[in-house]
Amino acid sequence: MYTAHPDRYADMPYRRTGRSGLKLPALSLGLWHNFGPDRPAETQRAILRRAFDLGVTHFDLANNYGPPPGAAESALGEALKADFAPYRDELVISTKAGYLMWPGAYGEWGSRKYLLSSLDQSLSRMGLDHVDIFYSHRFDPDTPLEETMGALHTAVQQGKALYVGVSNYNAEQTREAARILGELGTPLLINQPRYSMLDRRPEDEGLMDALDELQVGSIAYSPLEQGVLTSRYLDGIPEDSRAASDSPFLNTDALTEELVGRLRALADIASARGQSLAQMALSWVLRGGRLTSALVGASSPRQLENSVAATRNLDFSDEELTRIDAIVKA
Repeated sequence: MYTAHPDRYADMPYRRTGRSGLKLPALSLGLWHNFGPDRPAETQRAILRRAFDLGVTHFDLANNYGPPPGAAESALGEALKADFAPYRDELVISTKAGYLMWPGAYGEWGSRKYLLSSLDQSLSRMGLDHVDIFYSHRFDPDTPLEETMGALHTAVQQGKALYVGVSNYNAEQTREAARILGELGTPLLINQPRYSMLDRRPEDEGLMDALDELQVGSIAYSPLEQGVLTSRYLDGIPEDSRAASDSPFLNTDALTEELVGRLRALADIASARGQSLAQMALSWVLRGGRLTSALVGASSPRQLENSVAATRNLDFSDEELTRIDAIVKA
């Protein structure tokens, strides 16, 4: 039987989520492509146990994570039952709905019918009566935002979610979502955008400024750019890598000679900081405390440990930041 490490809260920094009372660990675990039937169940459980032992109390999912869709939530449900039942109140579990989950007219986007049906299915797969955060996974241009936000509000009113968030919403969409939710009495807790050293749209397009003004939290996904911001591709493309697998999220064409040269220059800065490139990339998105948390995936407990080690050095000198900007923006 699993017993959590007694010092699990000793080292992980926790950050308040916007103006709410909820704190999230600086690093959260995303259960995306490494949680499904093609991965050994014991490896998945070992990753979750090690995460919790290291103070990673937030597990982030979506209805379509797997593969196949739903598999990640089912895997977490098994782990919750086997290992984490005594610790449920120490965990923050989030899920989302918005992308294609089942066929037909009601299996994606932002209608009230889809969102609330999806949440019921997610809770069933995980064996839970509520999640801590329920997200609208993407903005739906064909559904009134009042309907989408109203569905999130209903989830809270029904006791099936404690907080609500949005993901992949730009600054204008986030402001309007926050306004609607505020009028309903269910504050917008958090926005989950894609954000990394190589993808700075949340800064460049005003989303981070909007979140600051609204006092809404933020959690970045893909802070390592699907593994690009690691040492994985500094000396070629390994046969067992994501880029070599014809993944829709990363392919060999993206790894140009110019990009690899920039990665090597960034790796030199990381080495001088006593970090790997991946650790520096995580430290960078967390710099200054503006971001609430960053999501990391893991294929092994060891990989997760390496990511968590990034939280030991979140400070950057002005010179380091200037050099990073010069490399990335050249």
